[in-house]
Amino acid sequence: MESVSDMSITPWSFSKIKAFEQCPKQFYHMKIAKEYVEKETEAMLYGTLFHEAAENFIKDDTPIPEKFRFAEKALINLRDRPGKKLCEYKLGLTENLDPCGFFDDDVWFRGIADLIILDGDTAWVVDYKTGKSARYADKGQLELMALATFKHFPEIKVVKGGLFFVVAKALIKDRYEVSIAPILWNKWLADYARMKKALETNVWNPRPSGLCRRHCAVLECAHNGRS
Repeated sequence: MESVSDMSITPWSFSKIKAFEQCPKQFYHMKIAKEYVEKETEAMLYGTLFHEAAENFIKDDTPIPEKFRFAEKALINLRDRPGKKLCEYKLGLTENLDPCGFFDDDVWFRGIADLIILDGDTAWVVDYKTGKSARYADKGQLELMALATFKHFPEIKVVKGGLFFVVAKALIKDRYEVSIAPILWNKWLADYARMKKALETNVWNPRPSGLCRRHCAVLECAHNGRS
């Protein structure tokens, strides 16, 4: 087993930050020590298939499968919007917040935008969500993708973001200007610093919730109840 000194939280991402916030102990076992593998659920597979269908339709005009035809009108609107389309676009940043390749040796942050549309000094960043409800939508993902977009495309001054809940037929929108990017980065860097401190001190406190007994794979945790 790796020692803590050999482990790393980088490259970090929105999903890592959220997993750490939900439960540091679960995050350690799942993402750092990698003692457990998250099983693919039917919902996860459905989401993967929708992402593939949306990408193929917007990039190549591949017909949308029957099971996703309910989202066709919205996808047509995205496809026909003016601007350069970048599907499943991989964004990497170094620790100095300079743009880099997703798989570069010095990549420090990673994010994948489901769709970026570049049009002059404005970009649209869209993330597809296949959950049944938009009630607990978290726009933090849009914010981080907007910040990475500003770094990769210096000509962009405004990012208009949207979480597109395809099943719930809801669009959660926000708007970001490059002038406030430094302030927004400070917030995310503080989140990263908390995760880094947990690694340095090797302290991963559990954060028990109603999800522990039925949904957590970390059996040795006292709050799991299934060990």
